[in-house]
Amino acid sequence: MKMAVIGAGVSGLATAYALKSENHRVIVYEKSDQIGGTWVYDPKVESDPLGIDPSREVVHGSLYESLRTNIPRQLMGFFDCPFFTSKYGESSTFPSHEEVLEFLNEFARDFRLVELIRFETEVVRVERVDLRNDQWVVESKTNELNSNEIFDAVVVCSGHHTQPRVADFPGMEKWPGKQMHSHNYRVPEPFQDQIVVVIGDGPSAKDISLEISKVAKEVRLSSRSPNVKVSRLDFADNMWQHSKIDYVDEKGEVKFEDGASVHAGIILHCTGYKYDFPFLKTGGIVTVDDNRVGPLYKHIFPTKLAPTLSFVGLPYNSGVVFLMIDLQAKWIAHVLSGRRNLPSEGNMLSEVEEYYRKMDEKRIPKHHTHSLAHKNIPTSQITWTG
Repeated sequence: MKMAVIGAGVSGLATAYALKSENHRVIVYEKSDQIGGTWVYDPKVESDPLGIDPSREVVHGSLYESLRTNIPRQLMGFFDCPFFTSKYGESSTFPSHEEVLEFLNEFARDFRLVELIRFETEVVRVERVDLRNDQWVVESKTNELNSNEIFDAVVVCSGHHTQPRVADFPGMEKWPGKQMHSHNYRVPEPFQDQIVVVIGDGPSAKDISLEISKVAKEVRLSSRSPNVKVSRLDFADNMWQHSKIDYVDEKGEVKFEDGASVHAGIILHCTGYKYDFPFLKTGGIVTVDDNRVGPLYKHIFPTKLAPTLSFVGLPYNSGVVFLMIDLQAKWIAHVLSGRRNLPSEGNMLSEVEEYYRKMDEKRIPKHHTHSLAHKNIPTSQITWTG
């Protein structure tokens, strides 16, 4: 079968390798001039620091210069290509982004994946040939020239760390200070002597806030978590933890729901990203609703379009991202080869709907659909052993 893979980051490379191992013909589309996806550091930032202006020139990467992984290297390799310490320059448990990119380049070279990739080729449309045909047309653009090609299946591996999600609070549009998203954070120097409010309580919020505290006058962390303890943080004299923002005003004041307020110069949104597939045309069969991509069986297969359309790398909070992606890719390859079978469309949809129902019961917000950190949720929706 002839397969299209969209993206040459971690998901795209793992998928290309899995499909190639099953003797499928594989073409990987990559809009940049190199592999690595989100692991390619780009010092450029967008003209709109919040990343919400649709006319801005989009910068794909979200890495900041000092970033190191928060997952041990032993959990960041692939099953057929471990991320060994001795093979690379560093010996730390948590490698730098430069070392991760070096690992991905070596993986692509060793398994001859580079020859499958069409660099500087952007996918602008993916659509079924017609309603009675399982084949797909992929329209791509290279040097302003568009071309169409037909495939038996398409795997979407385009990542989800490019389109920012931002917080919303009263007074936001008239607040006079600077607002930005962590997507456009690179180095701490612009925060010198500033009073900064950092929104979020995920790994990026904690990592970036600690880094900028070394140069900022004050850093105020704001979290919507009901379990947050409002206090000065023990590990830094100039850092405070607050509840969520109640409102901001035209004088530059930021008021928190805990009653505290601060006159800040910068609000930094470390509030995650949107799933976005502008090239994908399914006539409403696959939708993105409040960051729920669906309906997807096991976060991979659209129930109506499986197995010829699939997604790799959507789930997060797995703790073993590379291995998770590797399992997803291998399962897709096995299904497309006929070595594994999927349930019927009806059974797949029933399982997805049951997963949604359990989320509603536990009052888990829809935008956390693809998080794997839910407690007391059936694991059938996150099992990729086929």
